[in-house]
Amino acid sequence: MSTGLKKDCMDIHAYLKIIGAWVLTSGFQILLIFVLLMIALKAANLFSDRAAHLLLQKNKNQEFRKRADTLKEIIKTTLSITIVALGGMMILGQLGINFGPVLAAAGVAGVAVGFGSQKLVADVISGFFLLLEDQIRIGDVVQIGDKGGLVEHINLRTIILRDFSGSVHFIRTSLIDVVTNMTKDFSFFVFDIAVAYRENVDEVIRVIREVDETLRQDEPYKNDILDKIEIAGLDKFGDSAVVIKGRLKTLPIRQWDVGREFNRRLKLAFEEKGIEMPYPHLTVYAGADKEGRAPAFPLQMNAESTRAAQPAVRKESHHA
Repeated sequence: MSTGLKKDCMDIHAYLKIIGAWVLTSGFQILLIFVLLMIALKAANLFSDRAAHLLLQKNKNQEFRKRADTLKEIIKTTLSITIVALGGMMILGQLGINFGPVLAAAGVAGVAVGFGSQKLVADVISGFFLLLEDQIRIGDVVQIGDKGGLVEHINLRTIILRDFSGSVHFIRTSLIDVVTNMTKDFSFFVFDIAVAYRENVDEVIRVIREVDETLRQDEPYKNDILDKIEIAGLDKFGDSAVVIKGRLKTLPIRQWDVGREFNRRLKLAFEEKGIEMPYPHLTVYAGADKEGRAPAFPLQMNAESTRAAQPAVRKESHHA
């Protein structure tokens, strides 16, 4: 065997010894750190879930559940970021990276980075106060600016909303000036009922109360409605109708389902009682020339249409 080949074999053997020694020392420690990192992340998730569960055992209110879920997500995110940061620093230390120069460079570059991170700091501070004041929770339906929807996720920097069409909106907390929470503690379904001028307003209000009474006795709506209907009264005079305003108090986020069922039953009740709900009418104009003469307008009615129109004609004649 030549001298050069022996030297190469000795070099490879030396390299393998160095690598083997590193694997048995630093390599094993990095693997151990990584395993402990995974265990710590799992423990953080279990801790946040367990903490939320213990809180919910003391108070099973739906509103408290929303806040507990929100706090659980914040705790889980904070612990995960902390654990990953510490684990990463320990692994870099085992790789021989000295943090002294890195921290010194960070101090020099901190001023430049600080200007760029102003928005991030503003986001974190705004998110902290949003959560501290319990303005918004996971599961709420909110309106933020021109975006609205169900709150699916919250952290100190962003709020994630999903609207009725399925679109997802990501909103930075520092950009939020006004939050309209439509499902905090309780909700209202507000309605404006338009009826014809000829209708007796007191009778209409009585029918509305009857519909509310039956709705509060039927499943599943009786558990969703918190109080009797509140009717403000005759709210305004429209062009072709009088408008009666009122509202139903419901559990949070249940106002829309209750309101749709209330509208359905109210329409059926109005039809049964003969109460007219005005709707737009169409007037057909044939036109006229400069002398005011209008051309003949052909109109054809079949027997069924004539029979349907006769009662209405007689009714108008009777009122006249």
